[in-house]
Formats: sequence, C-alpha cells, structure tokens
Amino acid sequence: MSTQSTEDRILSVLEEDAQASYAEIADRANVSKPTVRKYIEKLEDEGVIVGYSAEIDPKKLSSKSIALVGMDVASEKYVEATRDLKALDEVETLYSSSGDHMLMAEVRAADGDAVGDVISEKILEIDGVTAAHPSFLQERLK
Repeated sequence: MSTQSTEDRILSVLEEDAQASYAEIADRANVSKPTVRKYIEKLEDEGVIVGYSAEIDPKKLSSKSIALVGMDVASEKYVEATRDLKALDEVETLYSSSGDHMLMAEVRAADGDAVGDVISEKILEIDGVTAAHPSFLQERLK
C-alpha cells in the first residue's frame, strides 16, 4: 500500500489522465469506485479540482501558437484588469503569480503574429496592464 493519502493517489491519477474513468482511478489508486466518487465530489466542492482539460503539445498543434505572457498590472487596477483579461477569448488560462510578473496568461492565436496582435491590441489596451512579456511554447517535453 502506498504511503500517499487516498486523496493524493486519486489526484495523481487524474493529473496523469484527466479522462480516466472512476473504475480506472479506483484500480490505479487502490481504492473502490464509491471512494473515488466520494473524494472527487468533495475535491470539486472544495474547489481543489477546478476543471478537466487536455494537455496540448504546441509543436503539433496546427493553426495555433501558444505563448505564456507575464503581465504587470497597476495595483489599483488589478481587479478590473483581471476581470477584463479573463473575458478575452484568446486567454486560455490566467494565473496570479509571485514571480517576475503579477499575472501569467496562456494566450492562443493563429500564429505568432496573431499572438502579438492580441498582446498589443487587446492585452496592453486594458486599463491597468502596464507590460506584457510573451514566451512562445515550442515543444512539450513532459
């Protein structure tokens, strides 16, 4: 038996395969299906599990470029700027950050030029966004 908690084992399986069935999760986490169901419902209710998604290899993604964009935001405009950034279709995910930038966003567009247009014409036009620094994803390594 693993020294990981039941919750951690279930989460590990979901992180490896978000599409795993309850039966697969139960088998891999060494618990029953009702236990899996109970823990997943609890974790969703508590906001630990916030969604399920597919992992994308940007190099193999035709007709899309993906950039991680670090953004600096004026403190007094943070709430409004964050709301406006979340409303942009091209912003796939948005995170607060304790690193070099206040916010990090995954931005997707048709190509590098289109990502640049999103940054210059949409992101930097949001009141309070003072800088945006993109890093284009090239190849998924793990």
